[in-house]
Amino acid sequence: METIDLKLGAAVHPTRVAGPADGPLVLCLHGFPDVPQSFDRLLETLAAAGYRAAAPTMRGYTPSCQPADGDYRIAAIARDVLGFIDGLGAERAHIFGHDWGAVTTYAVGARAPERLISLTTLAVPPAHGFFRTSLRVPRQLANSWYQLFFQVPGLSDWAASRRDWALVRRLCRIWSPGHTFSADEWAMRRALFEAPGVRRAMLMWYRHNLRPGDVIRGRGIFARQSISVPTLALTGADDGCIDTRVYDHMVSAQDFPAGVRVERLDGLGHFAHLEDPARIAGLLLPWLAEQTASSAEP
Repeated sequence: METIDLKLGAAVHPTRVAGPADGPLVLCLHGFPDVPQSFDRLLETLAAAGYRAAAPTMRGYTPSCQPADGDYRIAAIARDVLGFIDGLGAERAHIFGHDWGAVTTYAVGARAPERLISLTTLAVPPAHGFFRTSLRVPRQLANSWYQLFFQVPGLSDWAASRRDWALVRRLCRIWSPGHTFSADEWAMRRALFEAPGVRRAMLMWYRHNLRPGDVIRGRGIFARQSISVPTLALTGADDGCIDTRVYDHMVSAQDFPAGVRVERLDGLGHFAHLEDPARIAGLLLPWLAEQTASSAEP
């Protein structure tokens, strides 16, 4: 395992990489509040199976990759991902995205399917119909309160980090009842989140992409999109962030012309890749092998 710098213009994204340079590329995209190192065990497993596995620091999560124009819209972040694929010397890639990484994964799949072999997402379904679905699954409305709170600049910035990020740590406990960050895991995250500009950047993902008007009117990430890349969507049955029942309403075969499969993971929550990395790898490896083989067929 090593860390390399992927340069996209003036931005530098520290990236965890493992595996042979000529192996099929698997790009792992982290979400909030997370770090590339959360994929380390998965990267090692993928590398042992012959894949080139990489987990970049997502836009804003370190001072070196905070954009000068302050743009944290998913369309801009999707362009970052295509830059990561180029920077790692690949024509096409598999993408695994968790949380905001999942949102980004859907966006890349809709915009540049020719650059992708497969998509795997964890914990977040396509956002189209989110408001309507939340009315059908009232618990999701309660779960999403923090998304509205994060729209309030100043107050939410202060609240997020006070008392050693108590609010964020509480959210993580609710989202994954079966997982607790160790002291070392949290210290690593604290050091990252407290670097200059990172707290604001993390919250800007919410402020640029979860505006209440866009949620209600189905604009931005909430617009319907066609994703013509084979997709595996994983959801923890105990997820306290995105209620697993919303997948029954928000994943539509018509939006995935190349096919979509939903796997519900009993006993796991929002951070399933941390709670049981072996189980996630056990689902991911045969999926990647199948899609890699299919993409190689004439």
